[in-house]
Amino acid sequence: MKITRVTYERLDLKLRKPYVIAYETVSFAVNFILKLETDIGLVGYGCAAPDVPVTGETPEAVAAAITEVIEPYLLGKDPFGYAEIAEDLTLLLAGKSSARAMVDLAIFDLVSKKADVPLYKFLGGYRHKIATSITIGICDLAETMAEAEEFVAAGFGIIKIKGGLNLEADIERMLKVKERFPDVILRFDGNQGYTAGQAIQFATATEKADIQIFEQPMHILKEENYQAVAEETLIPVMADESLKTLTDTFRLVRHEKVDMVNIKLQKVGGIQVGMHINSVAKAARKEVMIGCIDECALGISAGIHFALSRLNIQFADLDGHLDFINDPFAGKLFTLENGWLEPTDAPGLGLSDGDF
Repeated sequence: MKITRVTYERLDLKLRKPYVIAYETVSFAVNFILKLETDIGLVGYGCAAPDVPVTGETPEAVAAAITEVIEPYLLGKDPFGYAEIAEDLTLLLAGKSSARAMVDLAIFDLVSKKADVPLYKFLGGYRHKIATSITIGICDLAETMAEAEEFVAAGFGIIKIKGGLNLEADIERMLKVKERFPDVILRFDGNQGYTAGQAIQFATATEKADIQIFEQPMHILKEENYQAVAEETLIPVMADESLKTLTDTFRLVRHEKVDMVNIKLQKVGGIQVGMHINSVAKAARKEVMIGCIDECALGISAGIHFALSRLNIQFADLDGHLDFINDPFAGKLFTLENGWLEPTDAPGLGLSDGDF
């Protein structure tokens, strides 16, 4: 099997409403869909979701990477040489993690289609579905409660609440949501907004909320404080923005700075490096969550398949697609029922050529 044609399409995705996190307000997203055609008729698809704070890329940088690097490099390549392809593109696309992820996903889509199995089965097939959280951005208490009411009514059993701008308000929101919905599992994402002292104060004040995960409470440049926070709090502390490479993972878990890690395929560069990161976390006995950024359902599908393939991946935060009003892949690749994500039985990522 050889790649004979490389094309792409840019998606300008509209959010149902803007959302706020500790370091930015998001009102729209750009995704790129890579299409790889082969000499045996199989077509592979991958997604890139450039995000300057997370992946370090602008949409213009990804478009240039496709035309200047990815297209000429991939033509004539055998997708089953995916290890060599990933290694080469790590050098050719340094600093462009979502562009690398896009290629990686399309390659894995092709090889699992050639095997005629869903991608998660090609990767290992440990489980068949996984529960995801759904996210409430930074907003006032009334809006927080209204969104929580909506999500619980829709069947979600896990809610992640964003904070990091106002410690007192964050504490109140967590306690009030838990009081109103005692059976709901709560997670909190500080998105780098707290100092070490504030992180410890938050964890102490919200003990009654029984928070499952305390995600990235402090700035990535304050990494030396993470171990102290992890030791002083009962909530498992998770690295997100601090973890972008395999080397980051080794450093964080080697020195016991965090309890958990968040692998986002767009952030780390795809499934192959994601598998290495997960293995390092597993060796250190750290649990893993698969997260996402503002990705269409194709990108989310890749996260689902990866999550289902590994024992150590116990948690998922794969709700980014739910914010879009014009996602061309919505409803085609997996089901979401009562907060549980399950892929279809279609080969690869679940997308046939006629679907896009």
